[in-house]
Amino acid sequence: MTATIPGYDVQALRAAEWPWALDGTATYLNHAGIGPLPERTLTATAAFNRMRAEPFRLTVPFQFKVLSDARALAARLVGGHADEVALMVNTTYGINVAARCLELTAGDVVLTVDREFPANVYPWMALEKQGVVYTRVQCVGDWPDEDALVAAIATTPRLKVVTVSWVGFANGYRLDLARIGAACRARGGVTFVVDAIQGLGVVPMDVRAWQVDILACGAQKWLLSPWGTGFVWMRRELVQSLDPNPVGWMAPEGTDDFSKMLDYSISWRDNARRFEVISLPFQDFAGFNASVGLLLDTGIGNVHAHIEGLLDAGIDAASRLGLRLTSPVDKARRAGILAVVPRGDSGAASRRLTAAGVTHSVREGSVRLSPHVYNVAEDVERALQLLAT
Repeated sequence: MTATIPGYDVQALRAAEWPWALDGTATYLNHAGIGPLPERTLTATAAFNRMRAEPFRLTVPFQFKVLSDARALAARLVGGHADEVALMVNTTYGINVAARCLELTAGDVVLTVDREFPANVYPWMALEKQGVVYTRVQCVGDWPDEDALVAAIATTPRLKVVTVSWVGFANGYRLDLARIGAACRARGGVTFVVDAIQGLGVVPMDVRAWQVDILACGAQKWLLSPWGTGFVWMRRELVQSLDPNPVGWMAPEGTDDFSKMLDYSISWRDNARRFEVISLPFQDFAGFNASVGLLLDTGIGNVHAHIEGLLDAGIDAASRLGLRLTSPVDKARRAGILAVVPRGDSGAASRRLTAAGVTHSVREGSVRLSPHVYNVAEDVERALQLLAT
């Protein structure tokens, strides 16, 4: 049965934004990998590229309004303010901003959980060359040990940074950011960094309430946006205490005035734009604005409720079909990922899905299904039936 949520019409949304989802030739369940662009996003990027092809039609105010609109939309997504947002091309760049701009010295400790996505590993591991200690709390099975992490936050000497993925890429386990943020504040002197790419656009976020310090997110997955779009949110008080690294030519104050570009000054902007490295892909951020605007207009709460219903249906179907899940069943611990151990070889199961037109991923031995705002319960049921074959 098609899931319906007060607030939007799923079938109308499919017809308007993803018409290919209606003809039965494709079942797309890989939003944890790549989000398909809505029709409005294709229109927005095409319109900007048409102007780019005839740049005499472009004005500087028009170009930079695209970026200011993107910062405002990103701020709405996370519960922050636009002056706390710096636009980035992906999550990795944003994590590097945290790793390179925080003042870490030899002996300082960066703490995380094991089985993190590499984008939130290598920027921190690279600091080991300068004597920073990078420590991973072991998982319980495949899931993070949140109790052990909180205990380590309270007791680890010289702890300076806690960095985690909100939602695990392989099995969709969702950490309690409010609990971890509270532990960091209780310890004092600890910066809380979050990779939000697998949760933002699925679950409502409140960086202030959860006491996050820095959040990085690429937009090409659940935010349904073009490659090359993403952002960093950074608590305002922290923004004003850190120097940018690397340094963009528009990081200093006064650089919006292109008539005075030789008036060099190393006085940084008082907002997060000090961390941006211009030029950014304007056309792709025009697409970001369309996609994120769609999600915000639909309501992230509505999106979450819809996806939660799809996962509920998938969990019921998996139980009925005798399939084992490696993703959480508890609603408080999941976002948009259903990770399934197929019957038989995962490679063979993946090939069956592909042959049937079901787009998915295989991660750490499980088939990862990740439905979104326009999917229906039949999409998930179809995939699980194939996995049980």
